[in-house]
Amino acid sequence: MRTDVHVSRQWRATIAAAQAGDRRALDELVEGWLPLVYNVVGRALNGHADVDDVVQETMLRAVGHLGSLRDPDSFRSWLVAIAMRQIRDRARRRQERKLDEGVPDGTADFAELTVLRLQLEGQRREVAEAVRWLDAEDRQLVSLWWLEVSGELTRRGLAAAVGISRQHAAVRVQRMKERLEISRGIVRALDGACPELRELTARWDGHPDSVWRKRLARHIRGCGYCGDPRDSVVPAERLLVGIALVPVPVGFTLSLALGGKTAVAATSVGWSAKVLGALTKPAVAVTAGATIVAGGAYVVVQTPDRPAPHTATAPTAAVTGAPEPAPSPSATASSASPSASPSPSPSASTARYGSVVDAVDKAPDPDTRPGTLPHRPETGITSTGGAHAVLNHRGDNVTLTGRGYVLVRWQIAPLSRAGSLVMPSWTGLKGRLFHVASGGGRRMDDRISSTDASSTGMGSSATGYAVLPAGTQQMWQNEYFYVDGSVTFTVNERGADYGASVFPSTWDAVEKDVLYGPPDGAVRYGLVRDDGKDSAPVPQYATRGTPSDPATVAQRSVV
Repeated sequence: MRTDVHVSRQWRATIAAAQAGDRRALDELVEGWLPLVYNVVGRALNGHADVDDVVQETMLRAVGHLGSLRDPDSFRSWLVAIAMRQIRDRARRRQERKLDEGVPDGTADFAELTVLRLQLEGQRREVAEAVRWLDAEDRQLVSLWWLEVSGELTRRGLAAAVGISRQHAAVRVQRMKERLEISRGIVRALDGACPELRELTARWDGHPDSVWRKRLARHIRGCGYCGDPRDSVVPAERLLVGIALVPVPVGFTLSLALGGKTAVAATSVGWSAKVLGALTKPAVAVTAGATIVAGGAYVVVQTPDRPAPHTATAPTAAVTGAPEPAPSPSATASSASPSASPSPSPSASTARYGSVVDAVDKAPDPDTRPGTLPHRPETGITSTGGAHAVLNHRGDNVTLTGRGYVLVRWQIAPLSRAGSLVMPSWTGLKGRLFHVASGGGRRMDDRISSTDASSTGMGSSATGYAVLPAGTQQMWQNEYFYVDGSVTFTVNERGADYGASVFPSTWDAVEKDVLYGPPDGAVRYGLVRDDGKDSAPVPQYATRGTPSDPATVAQRSVV
């Protein structure tokens, strides 16, 4: 019986190869699934300094017991269950020593990392910050429930990780959600200007705990000012749908030391003697950003200058950054753009590949469902940036190789710096590249505030706007491309501040995203641009050349 979210064919093959002693496959497995473990542990411990240790213990145990895994499809829930056992063991050890559970001074908690790394705003940010107010047991559960609602884990997998029945898990989750909603109310109230609340919190040291949660909750229930949410509150599970995992920080080092294990001892716990032999040989192998060094230490290092290649499809949700859902379709903010259907592409009978380049189009009607998305062949995309490449500075780039779908998620930052925006470029193209769909539930020029009509994803009248070059097509929150070959995507930030996240994706993820519409809380349905033929548009700023400065790529280049 299946107990997990779908594990792709590529990952099943990688798991089997690692079990058989393939060192490169083991590298890929550890690197590819590290973000999942990092998010489970980080959120459960709220970024405590012990996160690194628990992540390492989890991955070491997973490596040591990989040979005992019979069904590769259950790998995800099996790995999460190991992480939860390590979290609980760590909690017991700390309770025995009666050490402070607080985050040490100078250590960013996981709520802050979530907000910063995923650029959460509004009620999504509120949910992330509310997790701080939960007790340790609730944080452990919310770390799994967050994965469930974002599509990374099933309820069966959640229950298995906690070690309870699905019925009991449903009760536990409901109670946790109730406390999370109380905590969201506290976050909102602390952002307000209630004079009584300021007086009450004058004695508070600023560290969230259960005592102050109950004390502040009592005040809010009896306060007409704090108890009025003013804006309709969206259920947390609707806010978290489609949010990506928090990327593992650049420079994060995972060192899995096998210590004094012998081949006999390791084999007795189910680990392949072939793999152990590879791990303990006095040799150095560098693959996929992972290094196996002499003495049996396994190190994964993410470097900012030379991102590690990754040869398996990302094991994380590819649908990211959907707009904050509205409480109801009627409350959805209207677009700041004219509503009209996009201009049709030239006839496939006359178009040759590369002759149809993205053109300026108007926003479609919000309630217009997208056309059928052609299913192009996909064997997987290798990304030099790994599963989640976060590009924030001029010159940051990622090379995509293979045959499959790629998501580029836009992160405009007008609060930091507005003004003219130099678009990213696609260079060194070998093969073909198509712009297949736009999603994320909104265009970047759609309204994002119910109180400020001027506020869009491109900026506001107060902060200024990120301005596109003349003739450039307005981007959506999520833009999807199809790569058949190899191409390098480069951020050319200059003038306006912006970033882009690049994820290997799948046809299923693209279709799911574009069908997420106003009835689900989005501003608008997505838009399918692919006609399945060479007459599908290619992205602007694409070239087969490799210029010394990618920012100089011609806007209307034909490939």
